[in-house]
Amino acid sequence: MHQYLFFVGDFPIRAYGLILSLSIILATGVAYFLAKQDGRWHNHIVDIGIYSGIAGIVGARLWDVFFFDWAYYSHHLSEIFYVWQGGMAIQGGIVFGVGAGIIYAKRHKIDILALADIVAPAIILGQAIGRCANLLNGDAFGAPTGGNFGIIYPETTLAYHTYGAQPLWPAEVWEGQIDFVIFALLLIFRAFPHAKGQAFSLYIMLYSLARFGLEFLRGDYATPVFLSFTSAQTTSLVAFILALIFFIYCQITYSRQKKTVKSKINKNRIKNKRGY
Repeated sequence: MHQYLFFVGDFPIRAYGLILSLSIILATGVAYFLAKQDGRWHNHIVDIGIYSGIAGIVGARLWDVFFFDWAYYSHHLSEIFYVWQGGMAIQGGIVFGVGAGIIYAKRHKIDILALADIVAPAIILGQAIGRCANLLNGDAFGAPTGGNFGIIYPETTLAYHTYGAQPLWPAEVWEGQIDFVIFALLLIFRAFPHAKGQAFSLYIMLYSLARFGLEFLRGDYATPVFLSFTSAQTTSLVAFILALIFFIYCQITYSRQKKTVKSKINKNRIKNKRGY
């Protein structure tokens, strides 16, 4: 792995920043394609990608600082701005990025749930690529495997400073791979009839499940905050429950609407047969 890809003069080009930028660009491109395919709002996607991308980066950093590692940053305030060292919480990026998207959609009178369904696969794709940045930077690492298998990080990484030359679980690698699977599942789900809002809800549920499980292998945030769960697990649990409730609500609403439409069609048929 390489934290520095190359130098322009004396200025280093960090893998973390480059891959993170690439993930936002590719996610925006996929979102544009999906919106174009859907036939709605594709002309807004680039603007949404810019605003949501910036908000996501800010939110990811703030979430990591204040929710995950405030015990450290409260004594090292100047390091809050050292984003190139890692420390970007994806959950915070999702919250702030989606929030920016909602604000944009409201201002331009765009159906928020329909838009969320369209861009959901693009969001998880961006997350998958973003995990490559974590691997190259040596952050979001796993706990020691206790054996001779696992990833041994270079001496310049945070992972090495934390655990030395111990082999660590490839938690960030597995999360990225699972994110690609979720991306494919969401594309398949969108091909079938479903209620508005369900594709985005499914994205939240699947990612929350994956993150909750992989947190047991993470080594960068080990302090429990609720029962025996870490901050990320607690957030994932809450997000999963809320998304599941909303998924069911959307299905109930969708079923009722279908029944209403069928009832109206049947009434019209009866009227036509009677000659009204």
